Amino acid sequence: MAEDTLSQPRPRRMSRRADAPAAAGEDTRTLLLRAAATEFIEHGFAGTDTNRIARRAGFAPQTFYRWYKDKIDIFVQVYQVWEDAETAILGELMARQATSLQIAEALAEGQRSFLIFRRHLRQLAYDHPEIKQARADSRKRHIAALREWQPRLTADDATVAAILLQLERLCDAIAEGELADMGLSEHGALCEAAKLIDRLRTES
Repeated sequence: MAEDTLSQPRPRRMSRRADAPAAAGEDTRTLLLRAAATEFIEHGFAGTDTNRIARRAGFAPQTFYRWYKDKIDIFVQVYQVWEDAETAILGELMARQATSLQIAEALAEGQRSFLIFRRHLRQLAYDHPEIKQARADSRKRHIAALREWQPRLTADDATVAAILLQLERLCDAIAEGELADMGLSEHGALCEAAKLIDRLRTES
């Protein structure tokens, strides 16, 4: 999904093939970012290096360092693109008054489409201060976006963050198939996620 949003700022779906062709006229920075997104989705952080990213984008390895500091830098940028895509889609769903269950389903699908990347995001946040900070900043932007979408939301940021963290964990569990591992349907978990979204729409 992330690499698609570079040429399609407001995608209709939260997922699409990671190897979609590059759009005509994309610049070097964008091509590298698209290639990195594909590499991270397919191989994860440890299985990707800057040479592979450059080659996948069609450039010599040294080209990478003209645009990005290192692999951590481009990982954070891919994360930002994914976040922007998610925010655009959620904003669109909010604008057309989608049900909370529909929003929960879109969130879970977004997590599922970026599953390998998100696994590595969670792990890397423990080991790399830059990624830990990027994750915290992303969550704060989510809170700010919610306040734009829901001007009457009066709960304080700590309360909103607690709800968002519960929602994030639940959607991750759905995406990872943790309910299926227990032989359970994910419908109940989606309904619980919808209840959390209801709180974000009504919390005062």
